[in-house]
This record gives sequence, C-alpha cells and structure tokens, in this order.
Amino acid sequence: MHLIVPKSHFSLIQGEEALSSYTFNTGVAKHYFCQHCGIKPFYVPRSNPDGMDVNLRCLDQAPADAQIVKFDGQNWEANAASLAHKSREFE
Repeated sequence: MHLIVPKSHFSLIQGEEALSSYTFNTGVAKHYFCQHCGIKPFYVPRSNPDGMDVNLRCLDQAPADAQIVKFDGQNWEANAASLAHKSREFE
C-alpha cells in the first residue's frame, strides 16, 4: 500500500545509514531498501518523480484520511498516467 506525498512533505527522521538504493531502466525511480530486513519503506516513483511513495505498512500509524484506490499493476505502463502528479494534490 502506497502513499505518494510531495518530497517537501517527506523527511527521514532516522535510519538513513541502514538504507541501500536501487534504480533500473530509466533511472528515474529510486527504490530504498533496509540493508537488514530488506523492506522497501519508500521510493521516488517514476510516475511522480517530484514525490515520495511511502509504504503505509512501514508507518507506526497510517493517516486517518488515507484512501485506497485500486490500480491495475499488471498493466502498469497503460495505467501509470492515472498516478501522475497525485502528490501535487497535497501541496
């Protein structure tokens, strides 16, 4: 479950030294993984390079107003535009 927020609304409080990053294909998306457990807590999405995609399962408490929207990930390329610039809605 992903929550896309503007980069300006994201701050990593601790644990940066335990993260590794991974990029592939276009190099736009930047995925961050914990070196100890392998979880991906957040990443810069290719569909929203001005945002940060936070894994809701990594938060102590999810925002009360978080909405779950269905997305066809099997056909990602055809549907990625529906995600574009969702982070700007919060600015």
